[in-house]
Amino acid sequence: MGPPAPSGATQIQLTLTVNGADHGLRLDNRITLLDALRDDLGLVGTKKGCDQGACGACTVLLDGRRVLACLTLAAQCEGRQVTTIEGLAGDGRHPLQEAFLRHDGFQCGYCTPGQIMSAVALLREGRAGSDEEIREFMSGNICRCGAYPNILAAIREVARAGVA
Repeated sequence: MGPPAPSGATQIQLTLTVNGADHGLRLDNRITLLDALRDDLGLVGTKKGCDQGACGACTVLLDGRRVLACLTLAAQCEGRQVTTIEGLAGDGRHPLQEAFLRHDGFQCGYCTPGQIMSAVALLREGRAGSDEEIREFMSGNICRCGAYPNILAAIREVARAGVA
């Protein structure tokens, strides 16, 4: 369950509810949600990009709201619902994942999980009224390949269909 804590660190016992399942963990109290997801739970769909909250690759949903997992301590998430890309649609694909495929909303794919998680929240928040609004509320998610027009098209399609 993770490496031993460095000298002076405090180990904590907590339960994270991730994608509907409870996971009892013993962690250093300074561990981020991102590191707990990837290193302790093996959920590697959430990407570690900049590790500074600037790129959005680590975006997950916490109680349905988007957060940057690299800036969120795992301890802050006890008693709350964490949803990662792996748990977004259960056994199938979320409509937004399908739209990303149809519109080629990814190239290298590295930013795609964070883009999709942010877009799901954006749609649930009702912030897809115009292309400008979508761009504004997706601005925290960076795509180094430049697939922005395709990402926008995928979000617009799902917004028009009213499924999020």
